[in-house]
Amino acid sequence: MSIPIGVQIFSLTAWLLVVRFLQLAVWPALTPAFGRQAYAVAYPASLLAFLAVSWYCGLIGLPLQLALLPFLALFLTSLRQRRYTWRSLREHAIYDIVFLVGFAFMLELRYLNPVIVHFSEQFMDHGFIASIMRHPVVPPLDPWFAGERLDMYYYGGHWLWASLAILTGSPSTVAFNLVPGTILGCAAVSLYAMGDLLLDWFRWLPAATLLLVNPAFPLCILRGDSISWAFQYSQVVVPYTKNEVPLFTLFIGEVHAHLFGLVTQTLLIFLLAFTLVRWEKLSGRGRWTLIGMIALTLGSMPLINMWNVFLYAPLTLFCGAICWWRGRAADDRTPHAKMFLLLVPVLAITLYLPYYVIMGTGTLRGIGLVETPTDPLRFLLFFGFFIPIFIAYVWRDIRTRPYLLIVPALAALAGYATAALALLPATALLARREHSPAEVLAIGGLLAVTACEIVYLQDVYTDLYYRFNTVFKVYFDAWVLMGTAGGLMAGAWLTRRRIGADIPPASRYAAVAVATALLFAAPWAADADFARDVLHIEYDSGYRTLDGAAYLEGAHPGDAAAIRYLSSLPGEFVIVEAEGGDYSYYSRISSFTGIPTILGQRTHEFHWRGNADGWYYERMDDIRAIYEDPDRTAPLMEKYGATHLYVGELEQETYQVSLPAEGLEVIYDDLGVRIYRRIEG
Repeated sequence: MSIPIGVQIFSLTAWLLVVRFLQLAVWPALTPAFGRQAYAVAYPASLLAFLAVSWYCGLIGLPLQLALLPFLALFLTSLRQRRYTWRSLREHAIYDIVFLVGFAFMLELRYLNPVIVHFSEQFMDHGFIASIMRHPVVPPLDPWFAGERLDMYYYGGHWLWASLAILTGSPSTVAFNLVPGTILGCAAVSLYAMGDLLLDWFRWLPAATLLLVNPAFPLCILRGDSISWAFQYSQVVVPYTKNEVPLFTLFIGEVHAHLFGLVTQTLLIFLLAFTLVRWEKLSGRGRWTLIGMIALTLGSMPLINMWNVFLYAPLTLFCGAICWWRGRAADDRTPHAKMFLLLVPVLAITLYLPYYVIMGTGTLRGIGLVETPTDPLRFLLFFGFFIPIFIAYVWRDIRTRPYLLIVPALAALAGYATAALALLPATALLARREHSPAEVLAIGGLLAVTACEIVYLQDVYTDLYYRFNTVFKVYFDAWVLMGTAGGLMAGAWLTRRRIGADIPPASRYAAVAVATALLFAAPWAADADFARDVLHIEYDSGYRTLDGAAYLEGAHPGDAAAIRYLSSLPGEFVIVEAEGGDYSYYSRISSFTGIPTILGQRTHEFHWRGNADGWYYERMDDIRAIYEDPDRTAPLMEKYGATHLYVGELEQETYQVSLPAEGLEVIYDDLGVRIYRRIEG
């Protein structure tokens, strides 16, 4: 039996109420610095602040519920000061609408396509969340490597969503489907606030970045692919890599680190833009608040997605340098700009200093030189909507100063045609004396993809796939930067020409209503179901839910019932289950319950941990021996601290199961699944 609809509705309501409470608690404190936009900033900023407080609660062993106390104090203080009035809430209602539209759109997508499956990283991400919910400690227990912690992978996003699930009493398989909406809502609010800050009209254009597909997508549709297949194939336009856009990750419900990073990326993008246009006008208190917010956002990135830091740390320092240079030119002797350059990195690192002490180095081995640059046509199949905007934006600069072509020409002659394509607008933008926020974001994205053409981070990927991670992670971040910049540039161009300025307000509101209705109608009309179309997972007709594990009732009823049973057991224990590689139905018990197993998806663990001590084959062999050699079952279970043994259909197919007559007791036997408990002594 899947999770009842009443429990799902309660979880959804409680989730929204907690997110709303955190936002309202933080909003008044940000108003002196950010003014109108403080309301928008408070949505993602409050979640990052809650992440920090709850993480330290887990680090020192305090209940996560105590993380609400600072926010309760802020809320009560503002309530006593009468900061929450109907008038002020109405004035900022547009931000609530933007958040709720983003949240509801993703809720609809997940309701229509709710399954947590093995195709992408869903098993891993749900396993992390479920593990934290079972035992919220820092670092969290690794559900796929019994006896070890997640001290080799960034888990901050999983910690945040698991903490919210604990506070709201949401089952992990329901909370999993509430996360994408929260991410899209927060990201949309940040980018809409960017438009509100910089554009008179077309404020929504920066936020449209989140719903854009790449040029390869319509080409797939034109050749007759389904929407699901078009999404799939348009994300592999560069051979031997992966090239995701935010909408694809949201569409498949991949609650993964790079998707979590949308919250910090879009917030930091807004904060940097705000810095560039408002720094000189801010009071001393406002500047300190801004410095603190940027440090909080940048400092959260390594915990959520380490790859973000490689791009956004230099971009943050670049914006700080611009403010310092402007202040120097204006003879501004206040120390704030220098303090920005000094304090932001220091505070960002100090915020999660214990994390760096605990965290392992993983399998990164250094920096290598790219031997197979990207084909320019394939590059344009991904970024082709943005590059023409940037070239048109700087075309006058290039015409009047043709020497700007020297740098891209040299790159092309050296064999880096795609780098030359990116450097063409980047060089012209860098040569300008003043840099608008849109130009700074474009520069950041263009230089990031240029760097991908020259160097890559060396990890466990080798041979033809040596650039896989570098291109995957950097392209995702560059898409956000370049898409936001392109939206701002297009919006400014449309505003200068007063396009749409004569449209009556009533017509504008009607157009917004129609666009919103079409947005919500699109998933139903398209009938896009990734699990069905790509993975061929079939379930009952009319199947609609927010429970990501409900499909197991029809596909794997024995596992579904056993997972419910195991999830209800209190305490800490380790379970043995079959091991059979990555991106398959194996590791399903640890993934759905969060209970550690001896070895989950082995390639993931190999990527994170390496194999210096030879565990890779040892653990696989030991699992087989536990199932097939009765004399070694109990000793090997004891070796890994395993207290339970799972025997289901997958175990029967994988091993010649032969268990000892003594030392194990059956505690569950139903629908073809048996669960044994190891008898101590």
